[in-house]
Amino acid sequence: MTTFRNILTAAMLATAALTATAQTNGSNSPYSRYGFGLLGDGGNAFNKGMAGTAYGMRNGTQINSKNPASYSATDSLSFLFDVGMTLQNGNFKQGSAKTNAHNTSVDYVNAAFRLAPRLGMSVGLMPFSTVGYQTSSEETIKNGFEEVVQTNKFSGDGGLHEAYVGLGWAPIKPLSLGFNVGYLWGELSHTVLMSFDDANIHSTRQAYDADVRTFKANFGLQYEQKLNAKHTLTLGVVYGLGHDVNRNAHYYNQKVGTAGVTGGDTLTCANAFALPHTFGVGLTWSFNNQLRVGVDYTLQKWADVKYPTVVTDAYGTPSYVTGKGLFKDMHQVSLGAEYVKNPEGLRWRQRVRYNVGFAYTSPYTRIGGVDGPERYMASIGASLPIINFHNSRSFVNFSAQYEHVKPKMPGMITENYLRFSIGLSFNERWFMKWKAE
Repeated sequence: MTTFRNILTAAMLATAALTATAQTNGSNSPYSRYGFGLLGDGGNAFNKGMAGTAYGMRNGTQINSKNPASYSATDSLSFLFDVGMTLQNGNFKQGSAKTNAHNTSVDYVNAAFRLAPRLGMSVGLMPFSTVGYQTSSEETIKNGFEEVVQTNKFSGDGGLHEAYVGLGWAPIKPLSLGFNVGYLWGELSHTVLMSFDDANIHSTRQAYDADVRTFKANFGLQYEQKLNAKHTLTLGVVYGLGHDVNRNAHYYNQKVGTAGVTGGDTLTCANAFALPHTFGVGLTWSFNNQLRVGVDYTLQKWADVKYPTVVTDAYGTPSYVTGKGLFKDMHQVSLGAEYVKNPEGLRWRQRVRYNVGFAYTSPYTRIGGVDGPERYMASIGASLPIINFHNSRSFVNFSAQYEHVKPKMPGMITENYLRFSIGLSFNERWFMKWKAE
């Protein structure tokens, strides 16, 4: 009965945060126009300051949703609950033009607890991708014997969100296995409005939208090897299932005059999307429960994923079809470390956890036949313990990230981000039995 109450409580806490998570958009990047948008990092409170390093991380007082095998380590006396948000300042530069944008986003809401010896459970919500941008360009084109100025306005909104439930089980002491099964949903919307400085020429509006709903499944493994009393190595392996997404996408090509839409076409692409296979491996070295250093590698197989695209035949007639080879495989490498002087110390400052991390991510999108931008990140963080009479294991987590987005082609937009994240990690001893004497 106690287990059921805590499962129900976790579900209610997650549902309470669903609206905020689903409606928050943390992007102003024009690069979110391509593919599913900007992909989420899947990070939690403890590893934001480690640039997302997580596959080999294993701690009974922290939720690690990037490798569900870690749930088996959840403390038997605890109920864990994490929530986090990020404040982001973005700087965008193209040639001599510069602009700034600010965003606030809810990053994740999740909970974890032990169901039985060596069996842990987690539920949560997190963004899978975000789309959000407004930009424009101008060019002079020929119209008969005259020249006219064409203005292109690009805008997009939406993103995909993931709700998951997962289990982690340790069949034998050094080995743990786990899985997350999730529901992925959201809308993707993009619009291009082409207008002219000649009122006799109709404007053209092209719009793309899709309502995506599907399942998502991830699997994880961790193998912990004690080298001696103080040194431990943990190997983490993850796999994300790739599959077709049987949802339709729509393309609208409309003529727009002073009285509104005057004509156009609506095209539908059936079974338009797919998710990539994902492979990840990580290794973490731990020293005396004070220092953890980990390295992760991730491969997402986007090159074989189908996605809708507009093609035009020899007569100029458009059609909306699925295509492959529109993306490229994504590679990510991250390195992260965490240090705490004494995790069980009596002094507050002895229990503060410090983090540092670095990451590189290759693009999964292609823009006009050219690879999208590369991403370089550096991060730092600290987890400050909350200590009172009955609870000394909860934390307030702070982290700062700097990310440089470097395009492959001159003349494209360079982006620089400074992000400040704050998370609350509640670790309550819900299962402890008190004895009166």
